[in-house]
Amino acid sequence: MVKVLFLAVLQGVAEFLPVSSSGHLVIAQHLLGVKEPGMRLDICLHVGTLASIFVFYAKPIGRILAGCFLPSADAAVRRESWMFAAKILLSAIPAVIVYFCFADRIKGMFENARMVGALLMFTGAVLVGTRYLPPGGRDVGFLRAFAMGAGQALAILPGVSRSGMTLACARGGRVDPEKSAEFSFLMSAPLIVGALLLEMKNAFAGVETDAEQLSWWVLGAGMAVSAVVGFFSLKLLVRTLKSSSFWLFGPYCLAAGLATLVFVH
Repeated sequence: MVKVLFLAVLQGVAEFLPVSSSGHLVIAQHLLGVKEPGMRLDICLHVGTLASIFVFYAKPIGRILAGCFLPSADAAVRRESWMFAAKILLSAIPAVIVYFCFADRIKGMFENARMVGALLMFTGAVLVGTRYLPPGGRDVGFLRAFAMGAGQALAILPGVSRSGMTLACARGGRVDPEKSAEFSFLMSAPLIVGALLLEMKNAFAGVETDAEQLSWWVLGAGMAVSAVVGFFSLKLLVRTLKSSSFWLFGPYCLAAGLATLVFVH
């Protein structure tokens, strides 16, 4: 239970804050002896953070779904909703291409903690660089959606933060901070769902590992904790974007990456 709750908190914090959840999991495995979670636990923790996205952005999600599927929706609202959905699908294309072309090579990187340290430092440098980008108030157009999707594709690498890359791309495109945060996390939902479906094909078949033999109430507790922690992590991130202190996550990533290179072998 203690290990599951630790992983749940780590998932909830690092999934949304720009510090790379995959990178921190690799580091935790090396430094603390925390084993990689089995598929069932991994799925439950990701379902928890996905639920926090749906709860935090319930209003815009409801508005988009109503605009797309309710016959009574106004024509302008319907057009806006379908345009937003099209941007979400466009943003997913780079990550899908990268995953299916380089999945085997990328999986090998998860065993290299020093590589993770170097990529964490890359993430930190990008985040610090956002301090010098001018603020903006633009909407997420198709070109900016694709650019954020390219950042999301880069974040498949362990140690590269998904939220960090997508929000840095949005900042470079002078997108409004609140709109960039909303789009960044809504665009992640289809990919998270797709990844979960891929994992679920093998999650309940074959020989179970110790992590996969956990009772359902333990898995449920981990899911709930990752959802609650993820919700408050989202609130914190949106607040930092509004206050222009988003770049402050950069020095942490630089320090964590450097410490990994020095102390983890």
